[in-house]
Amino acid sequence: MFGLGFQEILVIAFIILLLFGGKKLPELMKGMGKGVKSFKDGMNGNSDNDDNAANNRNDTDKEAK
Repeated sequence: MFGLGFQEILVIAFIILLLFGGKKLPELMKGMGKGVKSFKDGMNGNSDNDDNAANNRNDTDKEAK
C-alpha cells in the first residue's frame, strides 16, 4: 500500500508505544474503534436514534410477555 514492510510497521508501533505508554494505548484504541464504528454506521445510514428505538421496542416486547 505505502511500501511499508513489517520492520517499518514495528518501528512505528514502538514509537507510538513510547509516546503514549502502555496504559494509555488501550484507551486510544478503544476510542479509535468507537470512531470507526460510528463512521461505518454513518456511511450505512444508521444512527444512534435508530438503534435506541430498536432497543426500546425490544424492551417493550420483553415486558409484554
